[in-house]
Amino acid sequence: EDSGGTLGALRLKVRLIEDRVLPSRYYQPLTELLMASVLGPAEEDAASPLAVLEELTLGDCRQDLATKLVKLFLGQGLAGPFLDYLTRREVARTTDPNTLFRSNSLASKAMEQFMKLVGMPYLHEVLKPVIHRVFEEKKYMELDPCKMDLGRSRRISFKGAPSEEHVRDASLGLLTGYLGPIVDAIVGSVGRCPPAMRLAFKQLHQCVKERFPQAEHEDVKYLAISGFLFLRFFAPAILTPKLFDLRDQHADPQTSRSLLLLAKAVQSIGNLGQQLGQGKELWMAPLHPFLLQSISRVRHFLDQLVDVDGEEEAGGPARALVAPSVIVREGYLLKRKEEPASLTTRFAFKKRYFWLSGEALSYSKSPEWQMRSSIPVSHIRAVERVDEGAFQLPHVMQVLTQDAAGVLHTTYLQCKNVNELNQWLSALRKASAPNPDKLASCHPGAFRSSRWTCCLQAERSAAGCSRTHSAVTLGDWSDPLDPDAEIQMVYRQLLLGRDQLRMKFQEDPNIDSSPEADAEKGSGATEGVCPDALARHREAAARLLEVLEDLDRAHEEFQQREQQRAALSPLG
Repeated sequence: EDSGGTLGALRLKVRLIEDRVLPSRYYQPLTELLMASVLGPAEEDAASPLAVLEELTLGDCRQDLATKLVKLFLGQGLAGPFLDYLTRREVARTTDPNTLFRSNSLASKAMEQFMKLVGMPYLHEVLKPVIHRVFEEKKYMELDPCKMDLGRSRRISFKGAPSEEHVRDASLGLLTGYLGPIVDAIVGSVGRCPPAMRLAFKQLHQCVKERFPQAEHEDVKYLAISGFLFLRFFAPAILTPKLFDLRDQHADPQTSRSLLLLAKAVQSIGNLGQQLGQGKELWMAPLHPFLLQSISRVRHFLDQLVDVDGEEEAGGPARALVAPSVIVREGYLLKRKEEPASLTTRFAFKKRYFWLSGEALSYSKSPEWQMRSSIPVSHIRAVERVDEGAFQLPHVMQVLTQDAAGVLHTTYLQCKNVNELNQWLSALRKASAPNPDKLASCHPGAFRSSRWTCCLQAERSAAGCSRTHSAVTLGDWSDPLDPDAEIQMVYRQLLLGRDQLRMKFQEDPNIDSSPEADAEKGSGATEGVCPDALARHREAAARLLEVLEDLDRAHEEFQQREQQRAALSPLG
């Protein structure tokens, strides 16, 4: 309204991916082929299907592929061997330790996605208190003279006109006041780090130590781990907390700058001070004494982190990434019972603080309140939006539950905005995903004045007039494992490179497989490879192509059946 009804225009680029996921048995050969890759010896050659997959996958798709593969191997209880296999291949082909895991290889992306999938609750426990303070306190911090706003600084209790030196000293005190608790929380978190992450880091530490045993490479085994844990996990989470579910909203420009300074400092600690005083950011020098003091503590922390027993994947095969007791979402919502007897709509909604775990949706008057009520997640049958016209209020959703007697109950919840509404809808639907007897339909309105506001039916027990959307969720780290969908994505990725796979590896009697012939033709696929290795490459490619052809036929058969059913239906 303030803009006269016009807010401008947005240009959206939307990609819709629709795919058919076959029954599990059809994917078994491809799954076994992938699992056999990591269960066998970690040979550094191109015969592994995973190695073929890495070569055929472009950089843009590697993150999606890495996420699917990590979830697939997690579900099989083989995430540790999978990561160990990829990291050993990467380490074996690295000659300069300074470039180790610096590229976006499949090994790097897989370890990065593994940390996000397994370690997100750990990350929240370590960083959330300090990140919350930074957002709430909104302190002005700046060390770069080129970016200092002395006019802005006058508002933070300096006597007289502030100088660059005053701003720098005050900012240094504030930054170390935040960095201290961050470093303390990280180095004191060994016992809280997920066992699966610690085992993966232990394997990585041992592999790098064996590859670079020289005294001058003493720090490489630390840098390999800190490069992932600090540079690809803690620092990015500090820089953009919303992307790691640490905050619901992005930071304002001032807070964003403060987070950038903190992330740079944590990144320098993760680099073990190797690049301090180098490059263009010499204005970070006032922080150097604090950073150098922290580095020895970080080395000790990394030593403790890899000091863990156990060779097997903690917990074995898993279907879920989040323990039932872990809080996946919390915050204030307005709650309304199904049908207050005498209260008007305006007073029927009461502010309550909610916690959602895999076991229950709990709430109380405030976070500190001792008395809590709860709705078991196993009782949830649907979670849906509510039309604005039902209560003349926006951003309302309904949670439909069924008690032991089979009676349905509805709880209405109002969120602050549409983003919060989508996040709660998604979280509740994911938490209740395994529940049986979900409702296929419900009423998007409310039963008021003896009728439903949506369809005007007069019976409270009338069948729902709108279908439910239990599978519509926002994709994030807490998504349940879905091995069939994951292996289907891997299959689709392999199809994109099938022709290239045939050209590079498949047996062709008309092609001279000697290294000299390959060099003359400009082929890099088999150049310098001995005949035995080349035979193994071709054998692996032939097995993979055979599995892909079987899946092709299965998809074609299912498509034909669907077309036949459509033709026989009344509409057909």
